[in-house]
Amino acid sequence: MAKAKTIYTCTECGASEPKWQGQCPSCMAWNSLVESVEEIGTSTNRYANKFEGLATTGQLQKISSIKAADIARQPTGISEFDRVLGGGLVEGGVILIGGDPGIGKSTLLLQVLCYLGKVSPAIYVSGEESPQQIAMRAKRLGLDASEVQLLAEINLEKILATLQTHKPNIAVIDSIQTVYSEALQSAPGSVAQVRECSAQLTRLAKQLGITVILVGHVTKEGSLAGPRVLEHIVDTVLYFEGDQNSSFRLIRAFKNRFGAVNELGVFAMTEHGLREVTNPSALFLSHHENQVAGSCITVTMEGTRPLLIEIQALVDESHAPNAKRLATGLEQNRLAMLLAVLNRHAGIPCFDQDVFINAVGGVKISEPAVDLAVLLSIVSSLKSKPLESKLVVFGEVGLAGEVRPVQGGLVRLKEAAKLGFTKAIIPKTNAPKQRIEGIEVIGVERLEQALQQLRNA
Repeated sequence: MAKAKTIYTCTECGASEPKWQGQCPSCMAWNSLVESVEEIGTSTNRYANKFEGLATTGQLQKISSIKAADIARQPTGISEFDRVLGGGLVEGGVILIGGDPGIGKSTLLLQVLCYLGKVSPAIYVSGEESPQQIAMRAKRLGLDASEVQLLAEINLEKILATLQTHKPNIAVIDSIQTVYSEALQSAPGSVAQVRECSAQLTRLAKQLGITVILVGHVTKEGSLAGPRVLEHIVDTVLYFEGDQNSSFRLIRAFKNRFGAVNELGVFAMTEHGLREVTNPSALFLSHHENQVAGSCITVTMEGTRPLLIEIQALVDESHAPNAKRLATGLEQNRLAMLLAVLNRHAGIPCFDQDVFINAVGGVKISEPAVDLAVLLSIVSSLKSKPLESKLVVFGEVGLAGEVRPVQGGLVRLKEAAKLGFTKAIIPKTNAPKQRIEGIEVIGVERLEQALQQLRNA
């Protein structure tokens, strides 16, 4: 077999050059040439086998003639992880999981492999830790790792040879930034190395039906390090989030070809590893002995899961020329917009007040369904009047002061009723046709109507 030839490809226009140059001769872009491997052969693409077995190459098929069968899934033994994956691992699927150092990625995957190793062959490829370190972690966590095969290697060719020889059902590569290919001269972790190694591992996973989990580093901005194409190559992209000073961890799916995106799994880091949190809403609710002003409970959707979250507001007189606007866990620009709506349509100005908003538990909320809860918490803090303890609020507020409906209204109400809330202020369009046991639903069409309900309480 001929040795692969190294070329330099422009990231802007795709042109190839035999040697590196500071400027691409084709598009004149500077510093855009990166090292890559020339494809072997003239008519055979080395990624042609990636989708082998999914369709006949070079033949047209009608979609109606293709048999649509359910994808078989392998449970991981951790239901929160299965929820994020869409039900479990898929044969031949490639998963990329990223997160801050020390957040618990290796711990979670070691727990998964120890469970799956009892029923199917599993290999853990470590490029960052020695076998002794991994064995000590398994012993510290009380895991039975007797059936898990361990390979401490960073050479891609040796890793591929091992996987071809043993043909495991699942393989973990920890991490993709430490793996290098002998066909490239660049250092491990470079753009060319990460792209080439991930592409070859993906091709092998599709050919042999191996489920491959790649662990990826993240940058200081929180995004996955390496080329953007890495996220396009894999089937599923997961992010591990959480504060290292807190024991709680969140895992989110941002891409999933075999399930829903934006799903959320909640874990707690203990001395025996990561443990599932069966009632995640309890994490984001504070427990006050006496009801305090500026606190409002809302329901947000993370994928298909409703979560009850406490929104806290603090409104205080400003002693500076420009009043402060600070939002933690919510979009700050949206807070400024909501304050303008509150002034224009409810006659409650806050131009001389510092306004601070916080989503309890460190959760990040991106959907506008929390608008109404944010405004009610601001009014509660401004008037020093606590809201009802068993009140839950959700709804999007428009610029005209209208309360707009949100998706999953019935699911949110049922989750609130299940956790003991007895009253809900929601958009009138989301009001259920049939009464939900244990909870009084008040539908409002405008912000003024929602504030009137607080005055009548």
